[in-house]
Amino acid sequence: MSQELFSQEKPFSQSTTRSPISQRAQDIEQNGSEISVTIDEYSLKVRRGITILQAAKQANVRIPTLCNHDDLCIAGVCRICVVEVEGQQTLQTACSYPITEPIKIQTSSPQVRRARRHILDLMLSEHYGECYSCIRNNNCELQALAKEYGVDFYRFGHVSNPKLEVDRSSYSVVRDMNKCILCRRCVRTCIDLQEVGVLEAINRGDETRITTFMDKPLADVICINCGQCINRCPTGALRANDSSDEIWAAIDDPLKHVIIQTAPSPRAAIGEEFGLPPGTSVTRQMNTALRRCGFDKIFDTNFTADLTIIEEGTELLLRLKKALVDKDSSIAFPQFTSCSPGWVKYIEHFYPEYLQNVSSAKSPQQMFGAVMKTYYAQKHNINPASIVTVALMPCSAKKFECNRPEMNASGLKDIDYGITTREMAQMIKEAGIDLPALPKSGFDEPFGEASGAGLIFGATGGVMEAALRTVVEIVTGLKAEEVWDNLRVEPVRGFEGVKYMELKIPKIGPVPELLKNLNIPNWDFLEGVTLKVAVAHGTANAHMVMEDIKSGGKFSECHFIEFMACPGGCLGGGGQPIPTSSEIRAARAKAIYAEDESLEIRKSHENPHITQIYKEFLTDGPCSEKSHKLLHTHYTNRGKAIV
Repeated sequence: MSQELFSQEKPFSQSTTRSPISQRAQDIEQNGSEISVTIDEYSLKVRRGITILQAAKQANVRIPTLCNHDDLCIAGVCRICVVEVEGQQTLQTACSYPITEPIKIQTSSPQVRRARRHILDLMLSEHYGECYSCIRNNNCELQALAKEYGVDFYRFGHVSNPKLEVDRSSYSVVRDMNKCILCRRCVRTCIDLQEVGVLEAINRGDETRITTFMDKPLADVICINCGQCINRCPTGALRANDSSDEIWAAIDDPLKHVIIQTAPSPRAAIGEEFGLPPGTSVTRQMNTALRRCGFDKIFDTNFTADLTIIEEGTELLLRLKKALVDKDSSIAFPQFTSCSPGWVKYIEHFYPEYLQNVSSAKSPQQMFGAVMKTYYAQKHNINPASIVTVALMPCSAKKFECNRPEMNASGLKDIDYGITTREMAQMIKEAGIDLPALPKSGFDEPFGEASGAGLIFGATGGVMEAALRTVVEIVTGLKAEEVWDNLRVEPVRGFEGVKYMELKIPKIGPVPELLKNLNIPNWDFLEGVTLKVAVAHGTANAHMVMEDIKSGGKFSECHFIEFMACPGGCLGGGGQPIPTSSEIRAARAKAIYAEDESLEIRKSHENPHITQIYKEFLTDGPCSEKSHKLLHTHYTNRGKAIV
């Protein structure tokens, strides 16, 4: 059945986790011939063109680095990775030295150790701050190297007072350039990995520093708040804007009813902050920890992820009806997802002419806030002004999103505080709680039961897969299990930069009761239609897709495209545990998909609480006037095309 229903085209080859420079180096490595290399006492054969650092990893020889990161292109600026190459007069940087002929390498000779120690001493002489008060204490690459190389005093002096003002202008990212070591990871992340270009190095010599356009505060430039720069910074120069103190104050206030919602990705990653391997799911231990921290209710963001599928999917069907039946040429296609606030900010900055294409549906985080301070407050007779809504998210951009002035559909600020996975782990530790040792507990009702479809929102392609599971059943009357084995929509999974698939609709079923408010008597207009969808993660890949659409390429023919600002989707978000890598993101994704398959309910429209909220509260159905008021955005005219 699945072969009849959809066909998959080969995805784009570029991945967000590899810059073009790194991709070219990888191509050389794959295509080159083998060369004999001796690294310390180890002899091995390596492919021509790989770097000394890559060869050392093959030999299990550790070479320290600071500017190097697997996600980024080569820089070779920190010099920590210097090694001796026989026949060379000076030390060479292992991360940028390509092997083109047989060589002998010493990675820890007296000259190498002395050079690395002096480099560290010079870095520390310009590095302001005390480790014990730093956000990256015990997780700082500079601190770890200082310990490894026996730095016991400041040989070249130490900065006693900060030279630069800390930039706290952004809701999402705090910049303290007094702690910057000029590794340029943030610059390469912003320019190469995300193709935004907020940060750059200016001046020369000891006057060099990292800054924004015209030294403006971060809130006044085109930062999309994704926080990817934070995840790759080796020190505390970049961090998220932490609201933990305000949350503790709310918890300690007996007059406040403090609710926390937890997104899918933190549960697959927060264990890393407690020494667990990447990909260890601790959903139910985390629930127990949050209760012990003092939250009054622990709810699952997956509930409003399911709600998002219903609203966003209905919006897509309405757009298709208006375009195919009503012949309305003003309807914007493709429809873009709106779950990722970093992506929304990206399109606002770089492609504002395409805002009509963005779904008017709010993100699950913001839908949750609106529901909490209306439906939940009414149902439990709680004054909404006393409710404090906290969102545990993998994303630093969610902090910006909840502070957008238009996000007040409830009459109050819908989400009061966004908190990252890293910050929540710190709160749990501050409460003296050992998360891995805790007993398991469930979410609170009525927003604790959600579907696996809502859960997989955390991985790139998850929103698309969740939507397809529901749309197929709503439109064709077929069970999604008949189309995809074990509900795995493989063409939209994985970490390719851009994925594309086609879904032919061979038959139609009756319009379900949930959508009777749409006044669509049948799905006849969709019979035989080939639905074209795509998935892009990381804004570098979003840029590729948007430029293709502008030029009238194949993606301009799509009906629905999922965009996520961060590499890997939310599981690679800017608020997730540090470090990050392609292997770590893959492990987190595996945990999310495994938990999805363990659940009884795996389709958004089968979540009984979704049926209940439309029966009791959103009584006019999806995309109705009431749902648009609470669950959709109105700061542009994006929604007017479908209502």
